[in-house]
Amino acid sequence: MTHLLTLEGQLRLVGAALIVMGAFHAVLPRLIGWPSDLAGTTLLTRQVSYAHLFFIALTCVLLGLLPLLLAPDLLAGGRLGTVLLAAQTLFWGLRWIFQFTVFSPELWRGDRLRTAAHVALSVLWTWVTAVFGCALVVALRG
Repeated sequence: MTHLLTLEGQLRLVGAALIVMGAFHAVLPRLIGWPSDLAGTTLLTRQVSYAHLFFIALTCVLLGLLPLLLAPDLLAGGRLGTVLLAAQTLFWGLRWIFQFTVFSPELWRGDRLRTAAHVALSVLWTWVTAVFGCALVVALRG
């Protein structure tokens, strides 16, 4: 249990969370009403939307596999591990910024479920970014 509190343990947990997030994309369209929202759009728009959703899900899974399976290698301070940690920190840090700058509060204010989702995602992206950032600092000190 205390292993989960180490940076290596946190990296593995972040990896698992990102894999779960990727898998969650399989049900996300129905939860947010995409079928009815996209019904009135062109076939191209529908297909591009679902293709992008698939690749976002795949990206989450692949980016989650790295820390889940290779946490010690990422923390070792080699060039490749350090670059991967820097990329993950940047990627998820930008996702954190988008949570507050791109998604309008009109989407979640006044709706308990969407407010809870906004808060949960804010916490998730903060944690993910912080773990990768801390791991990057450790790897740089190598």
